Amino acid sequence: MGKVFHIASIPGDGIGPEVVKEGFKVLQEIEDQDGSFRFESREFPWGCEYYHKYGKMMDDDGITQLKTFDAIYLGAVGYPGVPDHISLWDLLLKIRKSFDQYVNIRPIKLLEGAESPLLPAYHDIDMLVIRENSEGEYAGAGDRLFQGTPDEVALQTGVFSRKGTERIIRYAFEEANASGKSVTSISKGNALNYSMVFWDEVFQEVSEEYPHINTYSYLVDAASMFFVTDPSRFEVVVTSNLFGDILTDLGAGLTGGLGLAAGANINPTREYPSMFEPIHGSAPDIAGKQKANPLAAIWSVSQMLDFFGEEEWGTKVLKAVEKTMTDGDVLTPDMGGTATTAEVGTKVVECLKQMK
Repeated sequence: MGKVFHIASIPGDGIGPEVVKEGFKVLQEIEDQDGSFRFESREFPWGCEYYHKYGKMMDDDGITQLKTFDAIYLGAVGYPGVPDHISLWDLLLKIRKSFDQYVNIRPIKLLEGAESPLLPAYHDIDMLVIRENSEGEYAGAGDRLFQGTPDEVALQTGVFSRKGTERIIRYAFEEANASGKSVTSISKGNALNYSMVFWDEVFQEVSEEYPHINTYSYLVDAASMFFVTDPSRFEVVVTSNLFGDILTDLGAGLTGGLGLAAGANINPTREYPSMFEPIHGSAPDIAGKQKANPLAAIWSVSQMLDFFGEEEWGTKVLKAVEKTMTDGDVLTPDMGGTATTAEVGTKVVECLKQMK
């Protein structure tokens, strides 16, 4: 029977179910072609609709249920009527923190056939952003004091532990070491005189263990400018939770839009499952209309295959995405086409068939 990969599917909200369905269509084609492994999945109906029914985003024992899977495939989280901080913290961030998915990987790569506002000046956009995913500004530490009075104060505390900072920076160096690339740290040490100065010090310490790797360090405002004016200078990028969140959306805008933006939340020890998702959100305005672009969700399938150790299939999926775009005959409206979500998924599958 071969190896079995167990996948927990959380289609979630809005366009999530539509794009996840196309991701599984691609996985089915791979299973049919390969024969040496197969995928077993179980769907969980968690999200904002579940919240409206039961007053919670997931089952009380949801984390226990997910723990036995090899990976989690998430569609989207968020919908009108449920505050964003509830939908985010009670599902997505709960999973990330419970499973110590401290590495967030977002490829910022201009694929063949993708449109970019930087073309034709820049073609060489290919960076891997390693974002700290467990603490920093998203640690949830803070308070609201004197609420409802003129003296009200909101405190949001960034948490930067030596363990958390060192392990994410070391992960970036290991990625660069494996690929022969440089590492760029992005921080804001001139203004954040405790957290980011600490980050810069740890980056320097870890870099001394990899003397053969070229390193660079930029303030986040300067880095934002260089993302636009000189993106080729970035190869492996490591940064904090908040800065990584913002910069990768900028990167998505430079490489084809959120319809092509994929993300992986990794537990490197594999003690717990890792989670793979498109980062475009739930897009409630087009939910159920088959207008959503499934290519980001399919790219996240490529990341999942890499994580499973099936890098050859991961590369083939990405090439099939590129072939879909370069052919240009089956694209969703956001890419200038008229095709449905399902038709684009089928097109990717057809491109995979051609690679036999």
